[in-house]
Amino acid sequence: MEASFEITLQIVIAVFAGISAQVLAASLRVPSIVFLLMFGILLGSDGFGLLDPHMLGTGLEVIVALATAIILFEGGLSLDLEELSKVSTSLQLLVTLGTMITLLGGSMAVHWLGEFPWPIAFLYASLVVVTGPTVVSPLLKQINVDRQVATLLEGEGVLIDPVGAILAVVVLNTILNDHTDFMTAMSSLTLRLGVGGVIGAAGGWLMSLISKRANFLSFELKNLVVLAGLWGLFALSQMIRSESGLMTVVVAGVVFGASSVPEERLLRRFKGQLTILSVSVLFILLAADLSIASVFALGWGGVFTVLVLMFIVRPINILFCTWNSEFNWRQKLFLSWVAPRGIVSASVASLFAILLTERGINGGEAIKALVFLTIIMTVFCQGLTAAWFAKCLEITSKDAIGAVIVGCNPLSLLIARLFQEWGEPVVMIDTDAQRSEQAQAQNLRVISSSALDTGVLEEAGLGEMGTFLAMTSNGEVNFVLAQRAAEEFNPPRVLAVFPRDPQATISTNENTVSQALIPDLPIKTWNDYVNDGQVKLGTTTLNESSFDLQQEHLMALIRAGELIPLLVEREQHLQVMPAAQEWEVGDRIIYLLHDPRPQLLKRLSGASQSTRLALEKLPKVEEIPLAKLSQLSRSDARTP
Repeated sequence: MEASFEITLQIVIAVFAGISAQVLAASLRVPSIVFLLMFGILLGSDGFGLLDPHMLGTGLEVIVALATAIILFEGGLSLDLEELSKVSTSLQLLVTLGTMITLLGGSMAVHWLGEFPWPIAFLYASLVVVTGPTVVSPLLKQINVDRQVATLLEGEGVLIDPVGAILAVVVLNTILNDHTDFMTAMSSLTLRLGVGGVIGAAGGWLMSLISKRANFLSFELKNLVVLAGLWGLFALSQMIRSESGLMTVVVAGVVFGASSVPEERLLRRFKGQLTILSVSVLFILLAADLSIASVFALGWGGVFTVLVLMFIVRPINILFCTWNSEFNWRQKLFLSWVAPRGIVSASVASLFAILLTERGINGGEAIKALVFLTIIMTVFCQGLTAAWFAKCLEITSKDAIGAVIVGCNPLSLLIARLFQEWGEPVVMIDTDAQRSEQAQAQNLRVISSSALDTGVLEEAGLGEMGTFLAMTSNGEVNFVLAQRAAEEFNPPRVLAVFPRDPQATISTNENTVSQALIPDLPIKTWNDYVNDGQVKLGTTTLNESSFDLQQEHLMALIRAGELIPLLVEREQHLQVMPAAQEWEVGDRIIYLLHDPRPQLLKRLSGASQSTRLALEKLPKVEEIPLAKLSQLSRSDARTP
């Protein structure tokens, strides 16, 4: 009874410490692995001694195997095949040629600098050819790097994990059986990849078929069926050929994700939650098992080995694998810098250390220590500086321009034209054919379809746009559309016109979807104002001397329902105004003012129909008659 309680306590401590590390990392916006490593080491034998993974016995290997299967399946599920096709050549080279470059470069570095014997040197290099998707993906989401770069890094992390793990098994088998020749090793590698690929493809298709056809199952039960299925595929593949299971779960995730399964968004959320839990527990347990003395025993040779891996081997890898690609030098430099190692390296190294020790072969603890030193150095050096580096290289997606706007109504058409006149691409989406034609008549690109269809959003190019704005007459629909766009494409700015407390906002992530323009915008009323010509378009620049007065005046008009701020120009970027936007000195506010004097606007409507907005030429404070934008109103609307 006491032994079972001790094991239970170990698991509880690991879970509590792991989730605490995730929460702290999220609040400070740093990679979670930083705190996972710190907490694990502090709780382990070299810290407070509260956590002893050896008490789990063989259960530790089981936890590592099943948790790693979930992590890699979720990674495969998240791969965007359409985006991958744009970088397919570079990705293929990274997984093949890049693996060989890292294997050779890493083994030479650790042999000459770390003084490891060649067999152990090759084993270490095979463990660090993988990059960590559990580190890379959260990191890229935090810094919002250019989508093409993010796709390549995420694809590399997911696809190279099983390849690297299987390669490491082949090298280990070669060490344990010194008579194994090169051809035998390569055939073993190919066989494992083939077995894993076939079982994964078949299993992924079967799971997607069940999810589509089994309508009698609730969504919650379907989630558990998929979980049981991926573990079943993993076990089957391992039974047929050891260490082929990792490839199986990745391929199963890719096939399942490409099958357009209903409620896939919710399934991904469930698997994402399991991945966070798995990563948290694994890193805590494995870090707690690390001996700090073995890390210090590596000396400067270990440090120099990792530095060579980071500053020589990785850049050479990227140089060869992206030679004829469309990546510019800034993107290539960032790719060369970001290659943190993660959970697969740590878990496989821990298992190998046990196997080598059991066979009486020296070097197991040294390899484990050097792998963890590699993880620590790459995560701290690259993970903590990636955001700063991306900003310096100007490759963050926050700088992305253009907008995808759902809903063709007078107010949304006005915003679309403002973006267009600013020189930014705009795509509008609406299911109403007549409204779509009216928008097309204003030289706007329109897609007549439903924005709930992910393929429509892809066709609109949302992956490369800076803003998504949902402005239909239904606030709840707007929120659902914005949430879907944020989860599937993660554009820098996602806004929607929705009520303050709609029923659909029970699961609102305020950091993802922002309320557009003003709270509780009466969009129908303002559409009528625009149609009837009872508005003026104006702009004002907030200056330091009268900032408070200007802001108070504008807010008073907003509260009175007489004004809505549409856009803000800040640092030469044009953005849709969020309702909770905090204004700053120097902001240029472009607003719409209600003016119930249509006769006055009629007398001011002498401007040509083709007059451009020329917002960049507007003075500090000026109101512009909407007559200059008469092309925006519907064809049957009264001309102001």
